[in-house]
Parts: sequence; structure tokens; C-alpha cells
Amino acid sequence: MKKLYLALVLIFLYAPIAVLIVFSFNANRVGTTWGGFSLHWYGEVFRNPSMVRAIQNTFFIGFTAATAATIIGTLAAVSINNMRKKSKKIVLAVSSLPVATPDTVIGVSLMILYLTVFSLIGAGRFGMGTLLVSHIAFCIPYVILSVMPRFKLMNHSIYEAALDLGASPIKAFMSAIVPQLAPGMITGFLLAFTMSIDDFMVSFFTTGPGVNNISLMVFSMASRGVNPSINALSAMMFAIVMICLLIVNFRDSKRLRRLK
Repeated sequence: MKKLYLALVLIFLYAPIAVLIVFSFNANRVGTTWGGFSLHWYGEVFRNPSMVRAIQNTFFIGFTAATAATIIGTLAAVSINNMRKKSKKIVLAVSSLPVATPDTVIGVSLMILYLTVFSLIGAGRFGMGTLLVSHIAFCIPYVILSVMPRFKLMNHSIYEAALDLGASPIKAFMSAIVPQLAPGMITGFLLAFTMSIDDFMVSFFTTGPGVNNISLMVFSMASRGVNPSINALSAMMFAIVMICLLIVNFRDSKRLRRLK
């Protein structure tokens, strides 16, 4: 009975995606009518300048935001870990709030923040800068939550030994602490990258004219009718996100097996 229930849940979740992927290979422009197998719409994705630009923006923002969030989140995790127990719990809970907060709330809050800053300094506009900063902001909590568990497995005596051997605090941190936190940092980077390329609501409220990512472009195209190239692009995005999640889960399961 449990296996049947699990199968029904998986079918309910993935049947629409499976249909989308199947029809991304449909030669017929009408999505509901099968016209034979074809890769035509995948080629159309890369022949469409607006799609190519959106893909470039998405991966540039995703990689940059994930990299910045990994650096900031790791340093934040180190600071939180060095706090007293009570303060540590409070700060960790506050830093985890954006993960549970609806994306609409985050997007509107960031939009209001930017408008306030622009009015105070008398300059500024929405565009690539605001979009990138927004993605960095909502990716940081995922890195913190990925790095924090590594401190329980860390050998703190290595850092102290490095200091005793004459290393500066920064060099000791880079050579003794960072390698031990690396698995959590990699996991956090992959999660941040996945969340960034998958985001719509935050991007919708914080982007500017002429700056689109894939989710915004698909939304604008879908409002004008179903374009078969959207199916192909969505299938590729699903594959990329699935690969990232599989890598994260594989790393976590491998680490748990080593601990056992």
C-alpha cells in the first residue's frame, strides 16, 4: 500500500513534466497533436536572440550569485558558530527565515528597499545590479544551512596547530578550516545556483527594462500563447536542475555512508 501511495504521488508530481518533455520533441507546432519526433524546437531556442540573451543572463546571475552567496554565507556561518549558544540559536533562526518566507514577500520587500534607497540618494534604477543583489540575498541562507552542520564534524585542533606553527589567522583559516567546510560549501553553492536559475517571483519584482532571465521570458512568452520552443527550454532547465539536485544528494549520501 505504501509503494502504491508513493507511486501515485510521483505520478501526480512528474506526469505534467513528462508530458512537457515528450512534446518538446514534437515536430508539430500544435502541442496537443503529435507530428513526429524532431529536435527542431531545441534548435529554435538557440536561434532566438531573446532566448539566448535570457539564458546568458540566467547563468551569469546564477553563477555569480551562487559564488558570492557561498563566500558570504560561509563567513556568516563561521561567525554564527563562534557565538554563544543562546545568541547562536537566535541568529541561526533569523538567518533561516528567508528560506520559509514566500518568494512574493521577499520580492516585494526588496523592491521597496531599492525604491527607498533610490529616493534617498536621488539616483539608481532597476536592472542587472538589483537583480543580482537580490539573488545573492536570498541564496545566502541556503549556504549557511549547508555549511553549519560541518562544524560538528570539524577538528578544531588543526586550526590551533596551524597557529602554533606560525601561520597567520587568515592563512590558518584558509588551510585548516576551509578544506573541512568544503563539502558544505559545495553543497551550498549547488543549492544556491539551483535556486537562482529557478527563481521567478524575486526576479519579477527586482528586474528592470531589458533585463530578463529564463523564468521571466517564459512567463512573457506564455502570456502570448504556447510556443513549442518553451517546451524545449523548460525541458533543458528541468534537466539542469535535476542534475544539480542529484549531485547534491549524491554528495550527502556519500558523506553519510563514510560517517557510518
